[in-house]
Amino acid sequence: MLKVRLQGTIKDIRWFRRLLERHEEVEVKEVSEPFANKGTNKYFRVYAEIEKAEK
Repeated sequence: MLKVRLQGTIKDIRWFRRLLERHEEVEVKEVSEPFANKGTNKYFRVYAEIEKAEK
């Protein structure tokens, strides 16, 4: 399992999450709620747990 931190705008994080979820070799187990980065209201972070999909 991989634990991945994604940082960016909410729009960019949602785009990348959908991209990961559609990829046939990847299984997204869990994604946290967005956390605001300190000092900005534009950029956020989420944490995802990702595994290699079993075929």
